[in-house]
Amino acid sequence: MKQYSYPPHKVKILLLEGVSREAIERFEIAGYAVEALGRAMSAEELKERIADVHVLGIRSKTEVRADVLAQARSLLAIGCFCIGTNQVDLDAAALHGVPVFNAPFSNTRSVAELAIAEIIMLARRAGHKSDLLHRGVWEKSATGCTEVRHKTLGIIGYGHIGPQIGLLAEALGMRVLFYDIVPKLPLGNALAVASLEELLTQSDFVTLHVPETELTKNMLAEPQLRLMRQGSYLLNLSRGSVVDVDALVHHLQRGHLAGAAIDVFPEEPSSNDEPFVSPLCGLANVILTPHIGGSTVEAQRNIGLETSGALLKFVEVGSTTGAVNFPAVEVPVVSGSHRVLNCHRNVPGVLKAINQIVADLGVNIQRQTLATAGDVGYLIMDVDKSLAGEVKTKIDALPESIKTRLLF
Repeated sequence: MKQYSYPPHKVKILLLEGVSREAIERFEIAGYAVEALGRAMSAEELKERIADVHVLGIRSKTEVRADVLAQARSLLAIGCFCIGTNQVDLDAAALHGVPVFNAPFSNTRSVAELAIAEIIMLARRAGHKSDLLHRGVWEKSATGCTEVRHKTLGIIGYGHIGPQIGLLAEALGMRVLFYDIVPKLPLGNALAVASLEELLTQSDFVTLHVPETELTKNMLAEPQLRLMRQGSYLLNLSRGSVVDVDALVHHLQRGHLAGAAIDVFPEEPSSNDEPFVSPLCGLANVILTPHIGGSTVEAQRNIGLETSGALLKFVEVGSTTGAVNFPAVEVPVVSGSHRVLNCHRNVPGVLKAINQIVADLGVNIQRQTLATAGDVGYLIMDVDKSLAGEVKTKIDALPESIKTRLLF
C-alpha cells in the first residue's frame, strides 16, 4: 500500500471556474477531497484561500501571479483546465517549486470545427442574414455570397489546431497555406509559406491560432490588415491580444475586409453577469462568439481528464511530464523503494550535495534522474530505505533547494 508524504484525505484540492465533473470524479475516485466552485476568484480572494491548498485547478479567468504564489505555502501544483497558461506567472511558479499543467491537445477538434463553420457562415453572409431576420428584415440575395470550394485558407500558427483546420478545409475543396515561426511538417496538401506577408496577400480567409506572447501581440495591426486581399475574411480563435481591434474595425467599415469571426477579445467579462462591450458590436457580417472555441461537452471532458491525470501523477509519483514550466521527468516506480523529489535552482553542485547527504546516512540510491529547464532543476531519486525527517531537513537547508517531498 502506498504511503504518501501527504495522505489523500489530507490533500486539499481547490477547483475553480466550473472544472468538468469528470475531473472532480477522477480526484474523488483516487481518494481526494475536492472543493469545486463554478466561478473565478480575484487575486485578493485567492490570496486568502490559497495558503493551505495543495492543488489548484483553474481555467482562463483566475490569475495566479507572483503575489498570489507568495501566499501559497502548501501548493504542490497548478492545473490549467484549458489550453493557455498565460493567466499564471510560470517563472514565479517554477521558482516556488510549483509545476503548471494544461491540456494542449484536448480541444483541438472543437476549435477546428467552429473555425470551419464560421468560414462557411462568413462566405454565405449567413450570420448577417440571420440578424436581419431577427429584426424582421427579409433579404434573400446571392450578392457577396460564395462557396468556399477553390478558395485559399491561410493558417497563422501551425501547432495543434492549425493542421486539424487544414485537413477539414481540404475536405471542402479549399487550398491551404500556413505560416509558423518554427518549421512544421505539413499535413495533407497544406503548403508552408516563407512569411506572414506572403500568407496575407494570397489568402481569401485568414485564421489565427497562435499563443499570447510579446511576439504575437498585435501581430495583425494596420500594416498587416492592409496587406490582406480585398474582400477577404479574418478569423481569430486564438488570443484577444493578437489583433488590433480598432484597425480591424476600420478595414471592415471601409469594405476592405468582407467580414470577420472573432471568438477572443482584448478585454473579456469575468463572468456571464457582466456586459460585453466592443467596437466590433453591430458591424455587418461579423460573427462574435464569447470565447467558446473549446466549449463543447467533449472538449471539456477531455480537458478535465487530461489535466487531472497529469496532476495526480505528479502528486502521487512526482511525474512532471506535460508541465509547461518545469523539467520533464517521469520515472517508473521501483518496488519497495522510497522516492525523494527535489526542486532546486539550476546551478552546479546541487546533485553532488544531495548525494553526499544520502551517502552520509548510508542509503543506497536505486535510481536517479535529474533534468533542468531554465532556472530550475528537478530530481527524482529512489532509495532502498526510508529517509528520516532529518534528511529532508538537510536537503531543504541547501541554499539552492526550493522544495523537497518524500513519497512512498
